[in-house]
Amino acid sequence: MIRWLLPLFPLVVNRASRGLVLLILVAAASAPATGWSAGLRAGAATVSVTPDQPVALWGQMHTRVSAGVASPVTATVLLLESVDGERSLGTTTFVACDVVAIPDEALSAIRAKVAARIPDFPVERIVASATHTHTAPVLVDGVYNLPAGVMPPPEYVDFFAARIAAGIEEAWKTRSPCTIGWGMGHAVVAHNRRSVYADNNAVMYGATDRPTFRMLEGYEDHAVDALFVWKADGALLATAIDVACPAQEVEGNGQVDADFWHPVRERLRKEHGAGLHVLAWTGAAGDQSPHLMFRKAAEERMRRLRGLSRLDEIARRIVAGWEEALSGAEQEKLTDVPLDHRVDRIELPRRMVSQREYDLAVEKIRELSTDQGNQTLLWWHGGVVQRYERQQSGDETPFTTEVHVIRLGDIAIATNQFELYTDFGVAMKARSPALQTFVIQLAGPGTYLPSARAARGGGYSAIAESNEVGAEAGQVLVDHTVTRLGELFPAPAP
Repeated sequence: MIRWLLPLFPLVVNRASRGLVLLILVAAASAPATGWSAGLRAGAATVSVTPDQPVALWGQMHTRVSAGVASPVTATVLLLESVDGERSLGTTTFVACDVVAIPDEALSAIRAKVAARIPDFPVERIVASATHTHTAPVLVDGVYNLPAGVMPPPEYVDFFAARIAAGIEEAWKTRSPCTIGWGMGHAVVAHNRRSVYADNNAVMYGATDRPTFRMLEGYEDHAVDALFVWKADGALLATAIDVACPAQEVEGNGQVDADFWHPVRERLRKEHGAGLHVLAWTGAAGDQSPHLMFRKAAEERMRRLRGLSRLDEIARRIVAGWEEALSGAEQEKLTDVPLDHRVDRIELPRRMVSQREYDLAVEKIRELSTDQGNQTLLWWHGGVVQRYERQQSGDETPFTTEVHVIRLGDIAIATNQFELYTDFGVAMKARSPALQTFVIQLAGPGTYLPSARAARGGGYSAIAESNEVGAEAGQVLVDHTVTRLGELFPAPAP
C-alpha cells in the first residue's frame, strides 16, 4: 500500500514514450562494479532504528500512535567488496530495514550521511529495502494527523538515516576476507490474498466460504532463497533470507514490532551466535501476505498443538527452509567470484486514470471531507484527482524508478521499488540465466504493481488509488531486468 502515502509526483507520461525504457544514470553508476576478483571482503552491522518516544505507525488508513515496543525494529547492513590484493574492484552495500518502504527522501538522507562519513564511498550502490512491517514508524510527513508528543516523521527520518549511516561505516571499517555461499529451501509463509468470485471481481482478503467464491487469484512462490557469508575463521557472519511475503502478520497492532522477522532472528542467533547479522529481504509479493485464506481451523489447531504463536509458527517454517539452503551452501563455499553491480533509473509507462475513476474519487472525497480523522483516505483519493487533472492539462512527467541488478558468482539479485505482484517475480526468475535469482521488492517508496489479471478483477491494490503504474509497466520492468541479467550472465560462445 505505499507510494500513495508519499507526496505524489505528476502522474502522466507522454503517450509517445509509453513502453520505452530510459537509462538515466551516469555511466559510472551503470557500468560494471568489477569483473572476476581475487577475493571478497565483507563487513556487516545491525543497528536499532527503534525510536525512544511515541511515533505514528505506518501502513493503515487511520492514525495509530505507538504504545511501547513489542520487538525492536532494526536495519541490517551487509557490505561486499571485490578485491585484487589490497585493491578494491567494487563495493555493494545492502541494508534491510524493518519499515513499510524506503521513501526517496530517506534513501537520499542515508546516502548523504554515508558520503559525509566515508569519502569516495559508492553511495549509488547502497541498496536499501523494506520488510513491509505495518508496525514501524512513519517515514513520510503529512500522511496522518499526529497529536502532540509524537515524534514528527522528518525527525524520525533523520534518526533512521543517521543510524543506518553509522551501521554502514561500521561494516566498512570491519570488512575482512570472507567466503560466501547460497542455497534454496522452501517454506509455506505467503498466501495469495485476493479472492475471485463468480462475477470475476476480486477482493483482497475476501471471504472464501461464500457460494460465489471461485478461486484465489494468483500463484504463490514458496522458495526461501538464502545467501551466506562466513568469516575467515569459518564463523557465520551474515545471512540474507528472501521470502515472497511482506512482514504483516500483526499489521493492525499498536506497538512497534518487527513482525515475524524478530523470532526468525532470535532462532537463528540462538543456534549460530548472538552476533549473526540477518538481512530480511521481501520477494515479489504484492498480492501475498501471511494471513490464512482458507483451512484456517485446521491450521490454527496444528499451531496450538505445537504450542506456538502465529509469529513463532511462521518463523519455524522460514528457519526450516533456511536450514535446507544452508545444508547445500556449506558444501560449496566460495571466495573468487564475480561481483558486478548495475544501477539504472528506468522510465515506466504510467497508469492512466479514467473519467469514471476520477468521478468516484471526487465523490469519495466529498463523503469523507467532513471528518478530519479521514486525512489518510482523503490523501489517497486526492492523488487520483491530481493525476486526472494533470492528464487533462497535459502537465505530464515520466515515472522513473531505480533498479539494481547484481551478479554475485552464479546468483543474481534484482531489485524494484514496488509491491510487485508475484507473477512478475516469477517471470524474472523463470527467464533469468543465473543459477538462482533473488528478487527484492520495496527497495524504494512502494506502490502496488498489479498483474493484468488483477487489473481486470479490480479491488484494492489493483485500482487507480493503489497504482502509479500498471501491468504494462510491470512487463517493461521484467524485460529490462532480464536484459541486464543477460549482460551479466552472457551465454558461452558456441
